[in-house]
Amino acid sequence: MPEPILTLEKAGLKQGAGWLFRNLDLTIDARDRLALIGRNGAGKTTLLKLIAGEIELDEGRRAVSPGLKIARLEQDPPVTGYATLGDWVRSGKDSPPEHELAAIADRLGADLDREAATASGGERRRAALVRTLAGSPGLLLLDEPTNHLDIAAIEWLENWLDRAGGGFLTISHDRAFLTRLTRNCLWLDRGTLRRAEVGFGGFEAWSDRIAEEEAKTASRLDARLRQEEHWLQRGVTARRKRNQGRLSKLIELRQTRREMTGGEGVAKIATSSDDTQTKVLIDAEHVEKAYGDRVLLRDLSLRVRRGDRIGIIGPNGAGKSTLIKLLLGKIEPDAGQIRRAQSLVPTIIDQHRARLTRADGSVPTVRDVIADGGEWLDVNGVKKHVAGYLKEFLFDPGVIDAPVETFSGGEKSRLLLAREFAHPSNLMVLDEPTNDLDMETLDLLEEVLDDYAGTVLLVSHDRAFLDRVVTMVVALDGEGNSDVSVGGWSDWAARRQERVRDAGRSRPSHANAPAVPKRAAAKLSYNDARELAELPKKLETLAAAIARHEAVLADPALYTRDPKRFASVNAELERVRADLATAEERWLLLAEKEAALAG
Repeated sequence: MPEPILTLEKAGLKQGAGWLFRNLDLTIDARDRLALIGRNGAGKTTLLKLIAGEIELDEGRRAVSPGLKIARLEQDPPVTGYATLGDWVRSGKDSPPEHELAAIADRLGADLDREAATASGGERRRAALVRTLAGSPGLLLLDEPTNHLDIAAIEWLENWLDRAGGGFLTISHDRAFLTRLTRNCLWLDRGTLRRAEVGFGGFEAWSDRIAEEEAKTASRLDARLRQEEHWLQRGVTARRKRNQGRLSKLIELRQTRREMTGGEGVAKIATSSDDTQTKVLIDAEHVEKAYGDRVLLRDLSLRVRRGDRIGIIGPNGAGKSTLIKLLLGKIEPDAGQIRRAQSLVPTIIDQHRARLTRADGSVPTVRDVIADGGEWLDVNGVKKHVAGYLKEFLFDPGVIDAPVETFSGGEKSRLLLAREFAHPSNLMVLDEPTNDLDMETLDLLEEVLDDYAGTVLLVSHDRAFLDRVVTMVVALDGEGNSDVSVGGWSDWAARRQERVRDAGRSRPSHANAPAVPKRAAAKLSYNDARELAELPKKLETLAAAIARHEAVLADPALYTRDPKRFASVNAELERVRADLATAEERWLLLAEKEAALAG
């Protein structure tokens, strides 16, 4: 039987003159693996603080099992006043053994000897994660635990949490992290907390049903509410549902890039008059870069073409930012050469949000940031009003004259995206853009990148985001080696595992071991190939069924005339929509699998 270790009953917390939430009920069991999901500003971090007992309820009751050790990962650890990050980590109550701290710090890439006063935000966050995990807490409250971790550290953290004996509640934008670990979801939406008895993998279909039911209810009440609900819910839901055409486009881009790449040396065949050559924005050949004895890049060759979506991955400190600076001409290589098209017009979005501040120290408003204080701006040749453009990036138009300093970190990141995508460019460079973004903004960013006509260079540790956006991966190992692979992160990871297996098989047990016969080209299994061939027809059938059900529900008198039929058709519509989403994801999986095997 589940063992409750913490409960909130009729919990309420005031914010200013109103309530952030009220009548909130929550039960956490000893082995719960919970995802806390909600838009930026919904109160997710505040709820974690309430659960941890760091702030008091204005009404209601909080009950905790005797002796329960709760550890909360903070977004901005208070390290001021300590000589080193290790001193701050050890200052907690019941500091765990030194060997445990050292082991966790090593796997997370945290330098506990780093001077606290000069440590970066990422260094402080990794130290905070060491302090949170150590000592075997009974309940972990993790606020964006994968931020500032490289992929190897994220995978280690996933394995650690999977084996952990206690429960945890996490806020994260990392879909791969949540899908692997969580068993239940908590949705904090406009002051209401709902619990779904599904892991994150099933959350989107569940939340879409809830949102659409609420939108229908609102549409029967008031026209103004109907418009508001359409913007808040249906627009967001539509962005989340990737249609077959968009999935096809991503696979087609990857296949086209696979054909362009060809075998070793093929790229050099192109002449200056070739159409392919004219589409090259950056051409790097045999590039090398080192700092002292540390070699970051060794004999890297990379051709960046128009329309490419290139993901750059690797451990922290492997040289990802160095590679970006080399490609843009901000620093010069030690060896090799890099040619850039004269038409290259880059825009860079980094983690520091420097463009949201003014040189004189004054605080800009949203209007100042987006349109330099004006009313209109030009977006890809189209004149748009600031208010309308803000809505495209999920902002309430009423914030047009709000000072930027009042925004959350995620809202500032979204505002920076809106600003930079309004400027003309043919190369978009994004350095860890997914940090501090909620999932709705990530869906929006995917959509904006899909519509962007230029080339994208993306530095990221978000595996799911890489899989949904990029056509190529450049992997750096931190020792100077690089690996260029067509496809997303999962394609690169699968090829890496295959190379490891091939290397193991190629080692003979003795000198006269027979040669391993060349393996025939791999294909989909018969059942998978048949399913892939049949899925387009199934998708058409499901889409047609949805259109029929929506036509029936469009009758405004149906609900009052025949409420049972209204409920029946509505339920069937939700089932068919869920089937369509599942079929689309299955089609994407099989199509990418077929392309990877063929490649």
